[in-house]
Amino acid sequence: MTLAVDLVRSELAALLGESKVTSDPASCAAFAVDGKSPGCAVYPCSAEQVAAVLRYAADHALAVLPCRNATKLDTGNPPQHYDIALSLKELNQVWHYEPADLTISVEPGMKFGDFQHFVGRHRLWLPIDPRGGAKASLGGILATNSAGPLRLRYGAPRDMVLGLKIATTEGKIIKTGGRVVKNVAGYDLGKLLVGSYGSLGVIVESSLKLFPLPAERVTVVLRAGTLGTARDLRRRILHSPLDPLRMTLLDPRAATLARAGTSAGGETTDHEVWVEVAGSARVIERCERELADLGRAAGAPWARTETGETAELWGRIADPWAWLKDAYPDAVVLRIGLPIARSEEFLGRAQQEVDRESVGLAGLAQVGVGTVTLCLLEPKRAREFLGIVLRLRRAAEDLGGTLLIEHCPWEFKREMEVWGSPGDGFDVMRRIKAAWDPKGILSPGRFLGGL
Repeated sequence: MTLAVDLVRSELAALLGESKVTSDPASCAAFAVDGKSPGCAVYPCSAEQVAAVLRYAADHALAVLPCRNATKLDTGNPPQHYDIALSLKELNQVWHYEPADLTISVEPGMKFGDFQHFVGRHRLWLPIDPRGGAKASLGGILATNSAGPLRLRYGAPRDMVLGLKIATTEGKIIKTGGRVVKNVAGYDLGKLLVGSYGSLGVIVESSLKLFPLPAERVTVVLRAGTLGTARDLRRRILHSPLDPLRMTLLDPRAATLARAGTSAGGETTDHEVWVEVAGSARVIERCERELADLGRAAGAPWARTETGETAELWGRIADPWAWLKDAYPDAVVLRIGLPIARSEEFLGRAQQEVDRESVGLAGLAQVGVGTVTLCLLEPKRAREFLGIVLRLRRAAEDLGGTLLIEHCPWEFKREMEVWGSPGDGFDVMRRIKAAWDPKGILSPGRFLGGL
């Protein structure tokens, strides 16, 4: 920190109030990222206070990391420096809510579980299943564009944003979009901030598009056996009249771990395709018949999952690290984006790679979207493990994809770029960063290419 911590704390307290700033080492340690703790943590209560903190930080060349519950702060490169943790915990109000119009405007500090409960009273929901689950904040979800298997039907959080308010490092609050579904003409500036990992500005309010809750939901598990059968089944489902909410392929290790401790627990040697369908009782009955027919045609028997356990099971699939970390605290979680037709092929290549190194693997694929998650469970020495990741990244790139290290012990990050190659568009990204954050104080070095 360029300035003395006590001076920074006192000047920030003058902006926000004495109770909204702390430099207590134990409190600041709660916001540590990759072994680095901030000198101060601040808790602004309004969008204007967020903007004031950013302006102060820019004027004094102090690095800021926005956060709430830290469910996603382990993704990204280590910060080049880290002076202020900007907690959005106090920004948790709903400012506008029109259930009949399926729209809501809300601050970023609200927890996702509280949000779903709030709109659920009117049989509405925001159909995403982000990393961090109910504990994730809306701001964190939007900053990382965090999407799970529900993306198959509904798209990613970016697709649900109608408008944003953003605090900038110049101390300004800018607005993009609006509060109605059809309000954007031309380039939608707000979509630039969604998925920027807090590197451009801080979202202080978002207007979102809501959806009616399905009347009923049922999950069907098809035992595909081999990856070839799973590929055949995926093609048949995607080319059928079915419109599933979610569809995920699990390898045998992932399927066994995901069901551990439930009534469906037990080891399996099959690859499995989990499919969730929704609608009225008659619609679901029709969907089950269709899935049974498709399964027979592909050679994959099916079974319905117990209704009381499906929410927990899908939560595990959406956030593997959350349910693996107790048993495998040193696990590495990789997220791979691929063309849809390449998911099964990549899973096969990944299994061959880890078998050569005798490393445990749990693999999951959102096969209708093209997102694969690999959990490498039993790391040996860091350099051996990094070699596996490098080879998996090359395999992903050979198939037209990319590989992100979503979670790993922070010591590994000293040896490898988390995001991989920034690609041909990096010069444009660099210019955008310079325009939005000319002093480079927001999450410095954490994003793609060290932005």
